[in-house]
Amino acid sequence: MQTPYVGRFAPSPSGPLHFGSLIAALGSYLQARAHGGRWLVRIEDIDPPREMAGASDLILRTLEHYGLEWDGEVMFQSRRHARYDEVIDQLYRSGDLYWCRCTRRDIAAAGGFYPGTCRKLGLGPVGCAARLRQHHAVYHFDDALQGRIEVAPALAEEDFIVRRRDGLYAYNLAVVVDDLDSGVTEVVRGADLLEPTVRQIALYQRLGAPVPGWVHLPLAVQPDGSKLSKQNHARPLPGEVQAPLLAALAFLGHPAPTELHQASPQELLAWAIPTWQLARVPHRVSQPSPVAG
Repeated sequence: MQTPYVGRFAPSPSGPLHFGSLIAALGSYLQARAHGGRWLVRIEDIDPPREMAGASDLILRTLEHYGLEWDGEVMFQSRRHARYDEVIDQLYRSGDLYWCRCTRRDIAAAGGFYPGTCRKLGLGPVGCAARLRQHHAVYHFDDALQGRIEVAPALAEEDFIVRRRDGLYAYNLAVVVDDLDSGVTEVVRGADLLEPTVRQIALYQRLGAPVPGWVHLPLAVQPDGSKLSKQNHARPLPGEVQAPLLAALAFLGHPAPTELHQASPQELLAWAIPTWQLARVPHRVSQPSPVAG
C-alpha cells in the first residue's frame, strides 16, 4: 500500500514573504495537492536573533490571502526544544554524537571544514557544540527535478553541528526531526538547500528513519544574479494577489490561460492543481525573477 503524500512549507519568521517565498510555497502546495496529499505549514523560529517581531502571524495571513490553505495545526519549532534534546540524547547514547569546543576561527584556520579535532576528546556539553559523527557519509542523492546531485567529499564527510555552542538548535537537526515527526514524504523547497540535503539524509539514516523524496525548485534571482531574499531586501508580497500568483505560476512553467488573468486566487489554484506537472517546471537551479526585488 502506497504511503499517503505529505508535503510542507517551512518559512523562517525573519521577515514577510516575498516572491521567492511564494515560489517555494506554491510549488510545494501544488505538488502536494496534485498528489491528493496533505500540505503542512511549519514556522522555523529557532534562531531568535534573526527573527522579526510579528513575522509569523504576517506569514500565515499572507498564505491565507493568497489562497494557500494548509492542513492541521501550524508547527512552531520554538515549541519543540524538548523533542530536539531527546534526539540529541539518543544520538549521544548511540555513539553518533560528540561535543566540540572548536570555534569558527579554529575551523577557518583548518581550511574551512571541521577536521574532527574533538572527536575523541570525550568533552561534555558545557560551552560546546554537538556534532554528528559521520560514520557513513552521503555523497549524492537523486532529486525529482534536478536529477543526480553530487557534493564535494569534504562537505559530505564533515561532522556537522546539530546544536550550536550558544544552545540554539541547528537547521539540519530541526528540519529532519520535524519532517520525520510530521510524516513528510517529499520535501519541496528552493535549490539553495541542495547541498545540505546530504547531511540531512545522513541524519535520517543515523535515526533509522525513512528518507523522504526531494524536489528543489529553481530560485528567483535578481538582475545581478543574487538570490531574491529577505537579506537582499526583497520586496514583500503585495496585497494585490493576481499579478504575483500569475507570475509565480509562469515561473514554475504553468502560465495560466488569458481567461483566468482576472480570476481569484481560489480559481487560479483550482485550475493549477489538476494542471500541475513537475516535468514542466524549469530544471535550471536559478532564473531571473519576473518581479522587481
